[in-house]
Amino acid sequence: MNYKATFLFLLATFLFLIIQAQPGRWQQRVKYTMNIEMDVNKNTFTGKQRLEYINNSPDKLNKLFYHLYFNAFQPNSSMDVRSRELGKNIINGRPDWDSRVQDRISKLKENEIGYQKIKFIKMNGVDQSFKYHETILEVTLTKPMMPNTKIVLDMEFEAQVPLQVRRSGRDNPGTGVRYSMSQWYPKLCEYDKDGWHPNQYVAREFYGVWGDFDVTINIDKNYKLGGTGVLVNANEIGWGYDRPGTELKPSKKDKRSWHFVGSNIHDFVWAADPDYKHIVRAVPNGPVLHVIYNDKPNDSKDDSAWTKVANTAVKVLPFIEAHFGKYPFPQYSFIHGGDGGMEYPMATLISSASTGTAIHEWMHSWFQMMLGTDESMYAWMDEGFTSYAEDLITAFYQGKPGISFYEEALKKRPDNRDLKDLVDNVLPREHSGGYDSYFRLVQSGLEEPLTTHADHFNSNFAYSTAAYSKGEVFMEQLGYIVGASIRDKILLEYYKQWRFKHPNANDFIKLSEDVSGIQLDWYQIYFVNSTKTIDYGIDSLWEENGVSKIRLKRTGFMPMPIDLRLTFKDGSTQMHYIPLNLMYGEKTSENESEARTVYEPWKWTHPTYVIEFKNKLTELQKAEIDPSKRMADVNRKNNVLELNW
Repeated sequence: MNYKATFLFLLATFLFLIIQAQPGRWQQRVKYTMNIEMDVNKNTFTGKQRLEYINNSPDKLNKLFYHLYFNAFQPNSSMDVRSRELGKNIINGRPDWDSRVQDRISKLKENEIGYQKIKFIKMNGVDQSFKYHETILEVTLTKPMMPNTKIVLDMEFEAQVPLQVRRSGRDNPGTGVRYSMSQWYPKLCEYDKDGWHPNQYVAREFYGVWGDFDVTINIDKNYKLGGTGVLVNANEIGWGYDRPGTELKPSKKDKRSWHFVGSNIHDFVWAADPDYKHIVRAVPNGPVLHVIYNDKPNDSKDDSAWTKVANTAVKVLPFIEAHFGKYPFPQYSFIHGGDGGMEYPMATLISSASTGTAIHEWMHSWFQMMLGTDESMYAWMDEGFTSYAEDLITAFYQGKPGISFYEEALKKRPDNRDLKDLVDNVLPREHSGGYDSYFRLVQSGLEEPLTTHADHFNSNFAYSTAAYSKGEVFMEQLGYIVGASIRDKILLEYYKQWRFKHPNANDFIKLSEDVSGIQLDWYQIYFVNSTKTIDYGIDSLWEENGVSKIRLKRTGFMPMPIDLRLTFKDGSTQMHYIPLNLMYGEKTSENESEARTVYEPWKWTHPTYVIEFKNKLTELQKAEIDPSKRMADVNRKNNVLELNW
């Protein structure tokens, strides 16, 4: 494999993409060169970092901010106290702390804590003063950085790897992995149109500057590594990086140098263990996939579970790319480590050989590593969209055709009563788990708007359900509003227009409006910016002057367009569609074989709406609001009226 040629080609491609960015949307740019000396006996390392920083903003910068994530892993840190305080709250019968953190940080000894200490920082060769704010380093520049200029920042630092607590660390007994090295280096904070984003490391989430990474890790020669980027000295290392199945090449030196490079990424992760094993899969016309793992936790020689992860990735990639866009990087690594599943550019740490977790973390490569929203402010745009994709991909992988398959079949065989009963009443929706979780959050009374900063939710329960489940519901429900096929076009256009450009919620809504031709600001106002809920019901029906009528009622505070399906005794059906006046448009029919009547828009100020149909009232067997069950109606009991005349 010609890694160098591949890397140079992708670098040129990414630079072209940046040049083609949205008008007026500037981005900062970084280039990290780091050399790390690891001491596996003391669990410490020293580092030299050269950072080239390009200020593409129109602003003069008087200071810089860095993340020092390891400083969170010390007793009485913000992460420690926040976790213990949330643990005092009992929600659904359990403490509301992250079960992986709990009160463990408070119990760390001196040789178990994490820290990052800066020896010096120089800007263009001149020493700069700096100040610690726990997990944030503030650097006051001796000379302001002017717009459209570049500076070179040289730094030396030392760090201690914490005993595994959250995402990063050493010696996790659950995995047996020696080092899970995420958030391990001083990382420049993002500066964008809203200014600096020096978010303390309290629990979540991440936002970074796109750029290039050149990282050399010098570590005991018996260790084996996986990480972000391409291993450019693969011929020197061997161990499957030069050719699948090769052994780690012998070395006369005590330490071995692992040299990784990555282009147009905003973070860098690596992991190391003497007992790692390595599976390689080369996808035709696609990336090289690495699965790196050990089997120490169960002391088993059975590698089938990790082999399944590798084979699953190969199988699902064409489906992913068809629905969400092409994977543009030359490699991806599924690395055994961490404390669950956590995504990084070109790699993920996963604590077990779970195909579901592997799929979820890989999909972050699209919604976080390529689109790169500020997760602190828009966690639902990453976690929620990723969860939406995960469910579709999992159904595909498991060979379950999903509800859409049967709905398409029903279009061709509309008189098949058994098939219709399957669609209406039996088959689970691909995203039913997300809906159920969202409904539980609403019922709990603990819901907060999706606009809440990720670290400032009142409970972990509210954050996780909002980010993962309500974010997933947002995407599936968007298909209800604009039509599923249009929603699918939106997702591909989102990838095409906004990859490598840090889109926000407004950007996604505007793009969705452009693709669908439907106004959607109201959807953002109600479902993202508020906790108002949807509740529609069938109020009454009657016959008047030979015309059958049904009155619908909105009792929830969030307005929506309405699909109302009528089923008659002869088995025929009709779809009665009422757009919302705030949409200034309507979705096209999603079932061409079914008769559809389109009404004048329902004004959001009006609580009731009356529809009419020509059939005799006594011929009606069933009326159902939202038969596809994509609308997040919190009380579906009043959505269906079944009649026994």
